[in-house]
Parts: sequence; C-alpha cells; structure tokens
Amino acid sequence: MSSLPDLSVVIPAHNEAPNLRVLLPQLRSILGGLGISSEILVVVRDEDPETQAAAGGGLAAVLRQDEPGYGGALRAGFARARGGHVLTMDADLSHPPTFAADLWRERDTAEILIASRYVEGGSARMPVARALLSRVLNRFFAWGLGVRLRDLSSGFRLYHRGALAMEAVPARDFDVLPEIVIRAYTHGWRVREIPFRYEPRVHGSSNARIVPFGLAYLGTFRRLWATRNDVDAADYEDRAFDSRHPPQRYWQRTRHRHIRDLVGPAGRVLDVGCGSSRLLGTLPAGSVGLDLLIGKLRRARRFERPLVRADAVGLPFRNGVFDAVVASQLVELVPSGGHALTEMARVLGPGGRLVLATPDYGRRRWRLLGTLYSRIVPGAGDHPPVARYSRRQLVDEVASRGLTLEAERHILGAEMILSFRKAQRGSGREW
Repeated sequence: MSSLPDLSVVIPAHNEAPNLRVLLPQLRSILGGLGISSEILVVVRDEDPETQAAAGGGLAAVLRQDEPGYGGALRAGFARARGGHVLTMDADLSHPPTFAADLWRERDTAEILIASRYVEGGSARMPVARALLSRVLNRFFAWGLGVRLRDLSSGFRLYHRGALAMEAVPARDFDVLPEIVIRAYTHGWRVREIPFRYEPRVHGSSNARIVPFGLAYLGTFRRLWATRNDVDAADYEDRAFDSRHPPQRYWQRTRHRHIRDLVGPAGRVLDVGCGSSRLLGTLPAGSVGLDLLIGKLRRARRFERPLVRADAVGLPFRNGVFDAVVASQLVELVPSGGHALTEMARVLGPGGRLVLATPDYGRRRWRLLGTLYSRIVPGAGDHPPVARYSRRQLVDEVASRGLTLEAERHILGAEMILSFRKAQRGSGREW
C-alpha cells in the first residue's frame, strides 16, 4: 500500500502533443516540489505517436479510452488512477500547472475543489459566444438544482478519491463535469471553489462544440433535477428550510420552531433521523444526530455535533442517557415503528422529553393538505408512509411505554408535534 501515489493527475488529450510538450515537464517539476508521490495519466482517443513522444522519458503514462467523449476519457483515467487524490486538468495550457499546487495545499478543506472562473477573484478570457453559453449554463444549473456553486463546468479540479463514484454518472461528454459535482454534492461531500484565471489555449482549437455541448447539458439537467429533489438527497431538509416553494418553507420553519420550543432547555438531546435539518445545529453542543443515510450525516458535519450512523430500531446507546429525544418525520416511515418508539423511550432519562412530529393521519385535513403538498413540493411524496398514526393511536403507543403526553402543537391542523414526559423514576440500568 505504501507504493500507492498521493496524487494522480488525469489529462484528457486529443491531438494535444504540442501543448503536452510544454505542460508535462512543468507539471512534473511542480509536483516534485510538493514533496509527494504522483503519477500523470494522459488519456487519448486514438493511437497518437506524437503524444507518446511528448509523454516519453517517464513524464506520463498514455492511456487509450474505451468509451467516447470527454466523459469517456475521465472514466478511463479514473479507473487507472491509484492516488488518494485525483487532479483533472486540460492539456491545452489553459489550466496553469502552478495552480495544481494551490489546489493540493487546500485539499483538506473539501472533498472536491474546483478551480473556478466565476467566483470573486477568478476570471476567464474566452470567445464571446462561448463565455455567454458557459455563464448561462452554470447559472441555470446552480439555480435550478439548488447548489451554491458558480463554475460547475470547470474541468480543473482536485477530488478526494472517496468522492468519485463514476458508476452512478451516465453522462459521456462535457456534461459529465456538472454531473460529477452535483451527484457528489447530493451525497453530502463538501465542494469548494477556489478562484483562478482561465486563459485561452496556446495551440490548436477547442474540442467542445457549442450546440451539442448545450444540448447535452440540458439533458443532464433533466436527469439531475429528479436526483436533487429526492428526499434522500443529503441536503433535502436543509434546502427545504429556505425553499423557493412557500408551502414547504412555511411548513419546515413552523415545525422547526415548535420542536425547539417543546424541547426547551434540555441538556443532551438525541435527534433521531436528523438528516440535514438545521434543528440539529440549534440543539446544545452535547447533542447527538443519528441517521441511517451516510450522505445526510456528511452534510450534517457542518453543525459540529457528534453524529452516529444507525437504525432507529436499534439505538446504540445505554439506557437513560439523554435528556430529550426528537424524531421528526420518522415514525411514519419506519416499518417497525413500535420498536423505534421502544428504543427512544429506553435511551431517554427519567423526567426526559420525547418530541415526535408526524402527520395526523386520523384527520381529514391531513389527507387533503398532504395530497396537495405532495403535488406542489418536488420530492415530498417520494416515500409513502408505512405507518399511519392518528393522534389517539400515537398517544396510546407512547403511553404504553411509560410516557405521558405533556404538550402539543399543530401545523394547520394537519401535522402534530407531541411532547411526552418520561416518569421521574427509572431503572437506570445500563445496556
């Protein structure tokens, strides 16, 4: 394992020998100055003796891609790359090799670093038509897919190996660039942009063609829209808090306020099924977020709270260790909802509060508003409930586990947020 390089550099190159003769020696020198082990992989479409000659003398290995397009070149390079980090850059000298060192030095700040032309401090010299198309597509993708990134089409990037999952990326052309980033973002990986200055290529002409380029991007956008609005997306709850859909924004913020009020000044809180909800960030520092989906936990890292990956029906905690337990939009989705309630009651300390937020399926108002909500808000109806509690059913279920209803709130008479109190006396036994 010690022989594996720290960094793999993947360079798609089609008839780029004149540029590679300049780029590769410079890049080798810069990487050597970083004091790391590295490999450079040049990916070509066809046999190219000139490229082979430019990469000679141990400067780089030349690979031939099996699949067509820019995406096919990246796939070939990623499949062969052995480094813990992977740098991608163009062969045409528009990506200055000196900036590779800047990206490497920032590698611990995010799992994907983008050399960005469009954040403050960055710039680009391009033909007017290409510059306009690039800015329009980047703005369209960022706004339409709800990501706070400016340059999704930059190919100058540094990836942590774990954030690359090309088997989930069907794009084959330059549209592979936004797809990689957005899918990583949707799985909770951190993405950061670093400003850089883009200069036009030195030799030859660009291999991108504007019309096919734009059409491919639009097709990819349609595919990614469904991914971004799936409730399993890592940042779904976080985005919902600031949703551009007023019903979703109202519902999320009202629920957040009610839960926070009912939890009160509890010391240590367990948020079961925390997702990326901002509620976790408002709980006391000793509180714990728990979820089964690793992507949501990656996203929740920013709240700087302890995080645990586990199932609600088997909580990995001792008896009575929490002052409050919260479960929002969870009990209706858990096949063994009764087991989850038993577990939440078990880890709750004597006198502690259990706060549950779930639709009131016993009321006609929820059936009406829930149907309307799922049609208005993207992704809201993706996971149908497996348990449909009425207020009375849920109160009885929790009461059978030794807790008493203490307070309640409602959202438009359709969703119930119930607070239960555990008896002051408990066994205190540790599991």
